[in-house]
Amino acid sequence: MELVVGRIAKSHGVRGELVVEVRTDEPELRFAPGSRLRGRAPKSDAVQEFTVESAREHSGRLLVRLEGVDDRTAADALRGTLFLIDTADLPPSEDPDEFYDHELEGLSVRLADGTEIGTVNEVLHSAAGELLSVRAGAGAGGRVGREILVPFVTAIVPTVSVAEGLIVIDPPEGLLDDEH
Repeated sequence: MELVVGRIAKSHGVRGELVVEVRTDEPELRFAPGSRLRGRAPKSDAVQEFTVESAREHSGRLLVRLEGVDDRTAADALRGTLFLIDTADLPPSEDPDEFYDHELEGLSVRLADGTEIGTVNEVLHSAAGELLSVRAGAGAGGRVGREILVPFVTAIVPTVSVAEGLIVIDPPEGLLDDEH
């Protein structure tokens, strides 16, 4: 399984620098000079290998230079490229309360009494923190298949068991209501 660690947003300047939106907790490791990256262009299955020449922070993103990308034309051609790593290459988390997004996606979500709420569709990262996007099942009330956004905080998500494929939530009143 592949995990996206960054996306090329656009070129920067005329010497081939790239603006990269970071999607990893370890940009200093993933984008360190000399590190190898696998990139997949938009709407393509072809994967290309890149070597990082340099990286520096700029306005909440990274400015990255890749070997062989020496001008704006070459940089513009890479716009939208996703940088990928294989999830098998990730070290296990040492913190039992930390999870990789891909470990949570697909887990069943239930209330403490066992009521099935749905399945984690994806983990959303916002300025306010992480949210679990849960596709509602029959036990959630309202429309089946609707999206429920659950703040990924201990007070609302007291239990996560990747081994059991289960997340238990204790939602505040109104969180599961279907407003539509």
